[in-house]
Amino acid sequence: MTPHTASRRPFRWRPDQQWEGYLFILPSFLGFLIFIVLAVVMSLGISFSEWGLTGFKGFAGLTNYQQLMRDPVFWQAFWNTAFYIVTIVPLQLALGLIMAVGLNQAIRGVTIYRLIYFMPVVTTIVAGAIVFRLLLATNGPVNSLLASIYGVAGIPFSAPNWLGSSDFSKWSVVILTLWKNTGFTMVVYLAALQGVPKELYDAAHTDGASAWQRFRHVTLPLISPTTFFLFIFQMIGAFQLFSEPFVMTRGGPANSSLSVVQYIYLAAFRDIRMDKAAAMAWVLFVFIFAFTLFQNWTQKRWVHYESD
Repeated sequence: MTPHTASRRPFRWRPDQQWEGYLFILPSFLGFLIFIVLAVVMSLGISFSEWGLTGFKGFAGLTNYQQLMRDPVFWQAFWNTAFYIVTIVPLQLALGLIMAVGLNQAIRGVTIYRLIYFMPVVTTIVAGAIVFRLLLATNGPVNSLLASIYGVAGIPFSAPNWLGSSDFSKWSVVILTLWKNTGFTMVVYLAALQGVPKELYDAAHTDGASAWQRFRHVTLPLISPTTFFLFIFQMIGAFQLFSEPFVMTRGGPANSSLSVVQYIYLAAFRDIRMDKAAAMAWVLFVFIFAFTLFQNWTQKRWVHYESD
């Protein structure tokens, strides 16, 4: 019997196999099947049904999706989410990289700085939101600081209503999200920077490359796989943004900071429209999947792996 033929033999239970191991993974496997696989399949079925407080009422076909396309609140939530993506993702990547580059230097107390910058990541989002609501209040410290700066420059200042204005409510969510999550980006970038061979920097310096040229032509290409990972990870997180607008602004005022996931929550548990919520969830999945595929296709142009 050839090795190729032997590799295709069907699985057969042997008495000497440790069956106890399968018993240990059985609870997790059953939980995955029931709460993940079954839930996903049921949500797809619910999205094509009329499903309310009393459960299944009938088959609805594409009605839920058609109503969703005509729902102005959904489109407002969708564009709010798009705003979060185009602001949070690039700012978080840029700030995280700047912090990582700074903390990768041989400076005194660097471990303390790393700890301080990472602390918001492990902080409860509700506690952070309460603090930021006080900081961004109309007569809070942030507006007082801005008034002082504008006063020194001799420029008239009108205190923005960060939480109660449609023009600034989304920015308050962006500020809270950056404070909460940038530390994670910093730690991942820091690990990538420490993996860049020092010999490449020495060779570039010998060739007369400036600090910016070394960063542009050595650091950025070698950490591009990390940038790609963080970009996909943070983009999906921005699509699924919920806690920050929910605890910061409750989606208001006038739905100006409402996210798609928050609207899914309201449709399911406030309006008891499980069918509408399921349809929105699948529309959101399609967008996330499409964006992920697009980025995976474009990475060939700017992501450089060591084997390339």
